[in-house]
Amino acid sequence: MRKFACSATLCFVFFLAASFARAQQFDVNFGGGTLMSKSYNSTSLTNIVGPEKGGTYLNVGVDVIPFHRRLGFGFETAWRASQGADIFGQPYRPILYDFNAMYQPRLGKKIGADFMAGIGAQSTRFYTANPTSCSYFSGCTYYLSSNHFMEHLGAGIRYYFWGHVFVRPEVHYYHVHNNTNDFSSDNLFRVGASIGYTLGPD
Repeated sequence: MRKFACSATLCFVFFLAASFARAQQFDVNFGGGTLMSKSYNSTSLTNIVGPEKGGTYLNVGVDVIPFHRRLGFGFETAWRASQGADIFGQPYRPILYDFNAMYQPRLGKKIGADFMAGIGAQSTRFYTANPTSCSYFSGCTYYLSSNHFMEHLGAGIRYYFWGHVFVRPEVHYYHVHNNTNDFSSDNLFRVGASIGYTLGPD
């Protein structure tokens, strides 16, 4: 899971690097937070599933702002640092990744805002005691993946506390299609903070 998140981020970094020559600003950030969603509904007898919430989520993101009026685009991924367990004790680990349009207005010399909207997907690994598949080259796999398309909205306030280094409290909303096949809600919120670095003009 972590290797996938890192690989996806690195690929996007190389893509953004091609645009950096004409970019006004380039940002990279990492951070942590937690996930919140609706609690388990004990009145449901047809779809008894638990909530997808809690745990520590790590996140990595990059963005480039090449356009006039502080507009640009970015990529972000967040994943649960350790395995969770559903109401039946099934171990799982979600990863969320999204591509966004960005708007970054400046609110002052050291303060700015990040607004983002985009699309992506959630991939959740449900771990098993027995292998689900095996191959000669990669060995055996001990999980099943559940993948769902999602929409994403996010916002944060960045404060430059040391040169081009900033801290950003943030909140993200995900609407995960058909997430109720695995959990109790299609709607997820991730709250946390990131620390980042800006390459570009002061």
